Amino acid sequence: MAEKSEKMTTTQQEQPVRAPDAFQLYGAEASDWLQKRQQYIGLAVGAVLVLGLIIALVSYFSGRKEESASRELGDALAVMEIPVVTGVDLQPAAEGQEKPFKSEAEKDEKIVESLNGFRAKYPGSNAAAMAALPMGKAEYRRGHYKEALAAFDEFLGKADKADPLTVSAREGQGYAHEALSDLDKALVSFQEMSKLDAGGFLQGMGQYHQARILAAQGKKDEAAKMLSDLKTAQTNTAAGRLATERLAVLVAQGAKVPEPTPAPAATPEAK
Repeated sequence: MAEKSEKMTTTQQEQPVRAPDAFQLYGAEASDWLQKRQQYIGLAVGAVLVLGLIIALVSYFSGRKEESASRELGDALAVMEIPVVTGVDLQPAAEGQEKPFKSEAEKDEKIVESLNGFRAKYPGSNAAAMAALPMGKAEYRRGHYKEALAAFDEFLGKADKADPLTVSAREGQGYAHEALSDLDKALVSFQEMSKLDAGGFLQGMGQYHQARILAAQGKKDEAAKMLSDLKTAQTNTAAGRLATERLAVLVAQGAKVPEPTPAPAATPEAK
């Protein structure tokens, strides 16, 4: 942090000529010392100025790098908009248009290739970290779970916690841990997911995934309790409907379904 320099001004009144006092003598000695060492001081000041210039240039070009990366990220993601057409003979693409993919696997391969190239060009940039999320999803679909997990971790390491995409990243992270048979870590990821403010389709899905993992760990009664609460609290969401279906399966397997936790009573408004 830059320090604020304060300038002090003094008003000098004319004084009669007199013998130099102690402060004047010290000032003369300091002046002589500066003259004798002027070359070295000049070199030191020059070094400080050069260092400051280097810092300024690094900051400037770092900003330009991020700006360029942000612009090119859209181009790297364009491959995701190309459709997949199966079961028909593909006609040659019109001029300026990309040929549709023959399969989802082919598309995911191209997504990873495009985003890997972009990330290699702008390593360490925020845009490269943002590109890690769709790349992680593509890697997961390809069955490359360790690569997917590394990508999700990179995104979460740089993304703002308030970024709504962190909900999707936590879900992908949990799926990857689950695919690698690390259910304890998967449970932690889904717990973190449930702490985030998710809307739309993902609302309540963190809690639903936790119940799935608990059931897979043999904790069926605990899973049933969580699903029962979710069913009651999220009746009209996708998570609520999924909870209803999975709860029925657990009941058929002998799980005990406790009474759902009642919703907290509304507090009366202060008058």
